[in-house]
Order: sequence, then C-alpha cells, then structure tokens
Amino acid sequence: MKFIIVTGGVISGIGKGITAASIGRLLKSRGFKVTAVKIDPYLNCDAGTMNPYQHGEVYVMDDGGEVDLDLGHYERFLDIELGKKNNITTGKVYLNVIEKERKGDYLGETVQIIPHITNEIIGEVISAGDSAEIMLVEMGGTVGDIESMPFLEAMRELRIRVGKENILFGHVTLVPEIKTTGEQKTKPTQHSIMALREIGIRPDFIIARGEKPLEPQARSKISLFCDVERKGIISAPDVENPYEIVLKLDEQGVTEYILEKLHLKARCNELEDWINFIESMRNPTREVKIAIVGKYIGLKDSYLSHIEAIKHAAAELKLKPIISWISAEDIERKGTNLLKGNDCLLIPGGFGKRGSKGKIDACRHARENNVPFLGVCFGFQLAVIEYCRNVLGLDANSTEFDPDTANPVVTILEDQSERLGGTMRLGSYPIKIVKGTKAFEIYGKEKIGERHRHRYEVNPEYVSEVEKGKMKFSGISDDGFMELLEMKGHRFYMASQFHPEFKSRPGKPAPLFLEWMKSTISG
Repeated sequence: MKFIIVTGGVISGIGKGITAASIGRLLKSRGFKVTAVKIDPYLNCDAGTMNPYQHGEVYVMDDGGEVDLDLGHYERFLDIELGKKNNITTGKVYLNVIEKERKGDYLGETVQIIPHITNEIIGEVISAGDSAEIMLVEMGGTVGDIESMPFLEAMRELRIRVGKENILFGHVTLVPEIKTTGEQKTKPTQHSIMALREIGIRPDFIIARGEKPLEPQARSKISLFCDVERKGIISAPDVENPYEIVLKLDEQGVTEYILEKLHLKARCNELEDWINFIESMRNPTREVKIAIVGKYIGLKDSYLSHIEAIKHAAAELKLKPIISWISAEDIERKGTNLLKGNDCLLIPGGFGKRGSKGKIDACRHARENNVPFLGVCFGFQLAVIEYCRNVLGLDANSTEFDPDTANPVVTILEDQSERLGGTMRLGSYPIKIVKGTKAFEIYGKEKIGERHRHRYEVNPEYVSEVEKGKMKFSGISDDGFMELLEMKGHRFYMASQFHPEFKSRPGKPAPLFLEWMKSTISG
C-alpha cells in the first residue's frame, strides 16, 4: 500500500479535507483503489459529543461511527463507504494504549510517547487500509500545534517503515495577498515548511491556497525556499464550487506528478462523469428557493451533508439551489411568514427542546400550504407531533420535551437499552418499504439500508391513529420502528427517521432529496 500524508500549515480550516479528497478522486480516476484516514488531534474519542457550533456536523458511518465531517468529503468524492476506523483521534489512541498497559500487554515496559503512542498510531493507520492500493492520511490541526506532534512523529516513522518510494508528504498552506500591493506573500509558507523540517518531514509537494491562482513568481519562490521542485508547487485558489478543485488540480498535472513519485502508472483516465456533474452545476436551467429551518444556522457546516445532498439533487435536475437559512427560534417569535417565497422546506436533524415549536410551526405551514416538505430525523418526529396536535386534536408531545406528556407520540422505547451507543440508534439499519406508497415509487424496491443517529422513536401505540387520515408510515425497520412518513394528496410531504443525506453522492443523489426537489418543478 502506498501512502499520501496531507498536513496543513499557517492556519486551520484551510481546506485539507477537500484537497485530499480531490487528490483521492483523481487517483481513483486513474484506476487505483483509494481509501482515506482522518486524524484529529483532540482528546475526544470520537465526534459524537461535540458541539455542532464548534466542530460542524457529526458525520455517521454505516458501522455507527460518529466521525469528523471530513470523512463525508472522502465518501462523497471517492464514492466509497468508510468506517469508524478511518477516523483516528488522540483520545482513541491514548485510550487504547492505556487499556493495553492496564492489561499488561507491554510486559512491564515504561510506556512512552515514543515508541508506544507512535506505534499505536501507525498500527491504526495501516489497519484502516483494508485492500486499498493508496491511502490518504489527512492530519488534522496545523503544523506547530503541540497536540499534533505525536502524529507527525508517527508519520515520520511510517516513512522509515514502508520506504520513501511508498510514501509522499503533501503540505496545504496559505499564501495570503497584501491588498494594498497585490503581492502574494510566501513567508508564512516558508515558516510552515521550516516547522515540518524540524520534525523530520520534508514535503514532496505543496498545495498553495489563496484567493487567486498562484503567480509564477510566488511559485518559483516557494519552490526555491522550500526545496520542492516547481512542478510540485500546486495552486488551489478559492472556487465557488469545491467539487471543481478536482479539475483545478488535474489541470496542473498533480495526478501524474504523484503517480511518478510513487512509481505507479495510470491504468485509465475516467473523469468524464465528474466533468458532466460539474457542467450540470455550472449550467442550471432555473432556480429553486429552499428554506432550511434549524437551530445551528450560525455555522453552516452544522448541516454540511444536507447542503451537499441538495447540490447533488440540484445538479441532476439542472437547478440552481438558493438556500434561505431560517432560525427556528425566529419563527417562534415572528411567525411562519418568514417561510413565504420559498419553493420547498427542509427540517434537518437535531436534539433538544430549543427551537422545536418553530419547527413544528414550519411543518404545519408546509402541510397546510402544499409546500414540498422534507423532514429528516428530528424533522420526522416533529412532523408526527404536528399532525397529532393539529389534525388529530391530541395533546401530543415527545418525552424528550415533556416526560409526563399525556400523549407521548415520540418516546424512548423499552428495547432500546441494548443498542450500540446506549439508547442511540447509530449506523445503517435495514428498512422495509411498503408497496403502493410514494416511498416505494421513489426507491423502487422493498428493502433499503440507511444511516441513523437518534434516540427517540415514534411510539407504535399511536401508529394506527396517525394512519386513519392522510398520513402513512411507508417505511418500517426490521425491528418494527417507524422510518418513513408520507402524506396523500400533497405535492410532496415526506419525512424520514434516517439520514438520507449521508449516502448522497455526486451523480448519485439521495432519492428523497431528488424527488423532493423534483416536486418543485412538477408541482
């Protein structure tokens, strides 16, 4: 297996994930089996308990892993399925080492950062490779961060272990431009490379991020002072559409450069589907206005997979999505007039009572005004509560909000205690689609598998009551949990307990998102 280690310098949030995912897509287009690992140097064992405002969305894998959102980039760009082993954190590494020490696995040795922690990191990286030919390893954080040091040292040791012909180091760095002079400054990059060299790592290629393409003079200067040949200095300017980075990098010969350095030869060149996808995004035939009602709208990364799923569906339909971010708490204060003027409405997942009333009001607005509606996870539960309250006349609620509610239409069920993650339903579960429903028309099969991340369920005691009217539960898990809700006689009113956005891909949009957006055209 060959390795490409991607580090970042100067500032965090520079786009290492998109850059590494783009490189992976290019290598896949040349016929290689590629996988990826994201290393996060925080002490959390996983991303499951992290605040979306601080870290963006929690991305969920088929195996129930709650991981960094960059794993979503890898799955979307590479069209592969990864697992919890593909996200390595400081907390996970140290926990493993401490547990081994407690069991006596080290036979009385003094347990230290080197070699025990670094060996554990190397072992975790290699074990995530499966049968891949090339592994991308994205190093979270910024070179110079104290928490990143053991991981960088481990990658230096990995180079010795596998041989320099089997590993490349790429460094993603910022090249800022002075507004008054228009000059691109390379000094931050030079200092970042110096920090890498002090650790014992010499990059083989440099990805220069900036607002504009890298100028020839700046490219030559980086090459000279950082000791990287000129064709290994790659420009990655800001783009409106991150999927275009794949083509930007390929135009500069980065694919051939990497293959040459790894002593590999391309087997094919299959980028046509990707190019067609980009062209569909560049040339929409009409706009579609989408309202997303949430409570983490201050950081759009909190709903990153929803945004990407919308892009995938929009490209398929030649639509340009115009997203309005609407705070659920603003709806509570100002009313549903905030939703007017939009072609469709999405209520994504979430937890907690805050903003729930605004989301319930939004469900009612979509139901009563024939607005194409898609509810996901929490949105599914709130759609059920809204219908029970405003159509069935029940004093309905979720026990998440009111443990003593008279009609707990959403609750924690008794047999949930044995689940992975305690009461959380995490990862992919099989779902039976009911024939003769809108859901069956969309999926075209009786069995699907979708990813979950939730704790509360629709109470089965209320299912028959809900289905007396226009509502129908059209998807049910093998263990009897309600998974899909749809409304008869509506342009499009559907909600899912699962998260369809996690399995959406360029050229393969999530079916629910595709049909939801299609209804805005045909309605």
